[in-house]
Amino acid sequence: MKLDNTDLRIIGMMLEDAKTSYAEIGKELHVSGGTVHVRLKKLSEMGVITGSKLKVDFSKLGFDVIAFVGIFLEKSQFYADVIADLKEIPEVISAHYTTGNYSIFTQILCRDTDHLREILSAKVQQIEGIQRTETFISLEESIRRPPMVVNKEAPSKKKKSKKK
Repeated sequence: MKLDNTDLRIIGMMLEDAKTSYAEIGKELHVSGGTVHVRLKKLSEMGVITGSKLKVDFSKLGFDVIAFVGIFLEKSQFYADVIADLKEIPEVISAHYTTGNYSIFTQILCRDTDHLREILSAKVQQIEGIQRTETFISLEESIRRPPMVVNKEAPSKKKKSKKK
């Protein structure tokens, strides 16, 4: 899989705003909109781009609580079954198999703290294989940005400032 700087810049611009037109991207990168279209199709066929998502302010839909839940498993052999059960809980919006204190680290989106308590006690903590959980409620998301896409073959050369 060989990507050039133009591919990476297209990805970067689309990560910033997926609604940016091909013509606008082409203008910024000094290529045609058709070139952008062909490259995005190639990136999709290569599996680099796997879809697109709609960004939604869930608080405007009545979901005001984001919680992060660290899950301790009784044994690591329960991982696959626990993940399968977590997938059945729509409020669980992400789950990661992790190192460190927790076996699984999840993100849960709820209407309010009562809804969160209900999800934890009636659903998450009832899953066989979960020993216990630890919950953190997000008070504010301070940073959310797309990751930087860097061309690894041609790193940018920073000018070193001369100190006098």
